[in-house]
Amino acid sequence: MKRNLKILILAGILFICLGMNLLIENASPPQPIEFKIPKGWPKPPTDIFVKNKLTEQGFQLGKKLFYDARLSKDGEISCASCHQYFAAFSTFEHDLSHGVNNSFTNRNAPALFNLAWKTSFHWDGGVNHIEVQALNPLLAPNEMGETLEGVLRKLKKDSSYRRLFKDAFVTEGISSQRMLKALAQFTGSLLSANSRYDKMKRGEIQFTAAEQKGYALYQLHCSGCHTEPLFTDESFRNNGIGLNRFKDVGRMDFTHLSSDSLKFKVPSLRNVQLSPPYMHDGSIGYITKVLEHYRTGIDTTSAILDPLLKKKIHLTDRQRDELLYFLFALTDTSFTKNKRFGPDEKYIFKH
Repeated sequence: MKRNLKILILAGILFICLGMNLLIENASPPQPIEFKIPKGWPKPPTDIFVKNKLTEQGFQLGKKLFYDARLSKDGEISCASCHQYFAAFSTFEHDLSHGVNNSFTNRNAPALFNLAWKTSFHWDGGVNHIEVQALNPLLAPNEMGETLEGVLRKLKKDSSYRRLFKDAFVTEGISSQRMLKALAQFTGSLLSANSRYDKMKRGEIQFTAAEQKGYALYQLHCSGCHTEPLFTDESFRNNGIGLNRFKDVGRMDFTHLSSDSLKFKVPSLRNVQLSPPYMHDGSIGYITKVLEHYRTGIDTTSAILDPLLKKKIHLTDRQRDELLYFLFALTDTSFTKNKRFGPDEKYIFKH
């Protein structure tokens, strides 16, 4: 009798193990997502997803990580604290972003969208791959202030993360490489290409007279650096802002070349209406003052000023207003209100 009972128990255990193996083998593989290049846009210079296949599960894991303040040392700062979705993933109305322990960053957080077309990241271009980009804010003492070991320890304690990592990468295991890949799948998917400008280009609408005049002024004065359709040429230029209180020399701090002094990445003009303040240090609070800087505020005697700005930008007040109409036509509210990119209802914005 006891022998038969043992056999039955062993058979039951074997059946359960076989069933679990079948479940694992039959688990749904990650669902691929196609990254679609907008019509008329250039092909990205590199395929950021070639070794990091874009999937729904990877995207959702990356989104959860992006909005999770537990990734910071004090549990108060998430990626989304500095890159707010309603401001085109920039820091709205703050010149500098808040970091852990009531600290502040040294630069204004750039907006995050259309990253698939970038070959370098940050204002100085110090990072050359999207999968590495998140390391700087995660580890910087005045940003999220954590260590990779500390982040992974928190993630491994969370059963929901253990499941999400397995769903995204098929096998079990939480690692820094997988975390960075998931974040890259989310941020690399942030595509903004549905502004009035884009609709005009697709023939869906016509510009107003003021927008059309502003478009012509943009093509005359701004397109040399802010090239269509991305509205940046991804170059690094000295635009006459000068040395700030942080003694930030820009790209020179990375390259150590005197020719790179005070050069910063040319930002995209897309969604510029939604992402004040402006410049690498957030030193200009209003878009009208940005235009005034280029009209009258540049020291044209500076030997390191970008050659395109040596003659400033000559605009009448009326032309300035027309240019503003065009710049506002680059606002993509379908991007900033896209629930797929926005936080879950339980997310609370603290900063």
